[in-house]
Amino acid sequence: MIFDRVLDELGTAIVRGDLPVGHADSVEGFVARTGASRSIVREATRVLVSLGMLSAGRRVGLRVLPAEQWDVIDPHVVRWRLDGPDRAVALAELRALRRAVEPAAAAAAARAVASGAHDRSDLEALLASAERLASAASAADPAPILPADRAFHGRLLALSGNAMFARLQRVVERALEERADVEPDAHDVALHRTLADAVAAGDAELAAAAMREIVDRT
Repeated sequence: MIFDRVLDELGTAIVRGDLPVGHADSVEGFVARTGASRSIVREATRVLVSLGMLSAGRRVGLRVLPAEQWDVIDPHVVRWRLDGPDRAVALAELRALRRAVEPAAAAAAARAVASGAHDRSDLEALLASAERLASAASAADPAPILPADRAFHGRLLALSGNAMFARLQRVVERALEERADVEPDAHDVALHRTLADAVAAGDAELAAAAMREIVDRT
């Protein structure tokens, strides 16, 4: 879509510094830059304003804001940073975020299951995701691995019962996509089953440890 192309072009330009901090522009200027219509550019700039990458005012027009104000856990910003000059920093921050959140989410999921806070179908969906991941990893075609991995981690975050953890699902998915071309490791796949079984058993300590090892091994 043209809108997606324009949003990516402007977001990438800001992250890479082609549109430096403090740069002042207008909708008309971005129309000239992107070749898109005024309505599409206006909508794209609204998104960038909501992400803290641009400010908008009647007198100053559109102005590029510093990285400290960006919504760095928005999947768009995550992707632009991973494709930008500070990729190594963005990857390190993603790993740190996952290590802080996902083991806690795994432990919370196990406690929730132990307390009966979830229907059996929720847990079965997590176990089925682990099985699909194992099947995909052992198949000749690696294409299903990423969808299965994304489904597993998404299910786990949802099972935590913490809305803020669940909100990070798309960020975690983006981190997983960075490993899409990595050959699946049998131990890593087994860890996902260990994690699912620990959640099913209500073992918060084992669930957290398994998730911590999964994240550390990335």
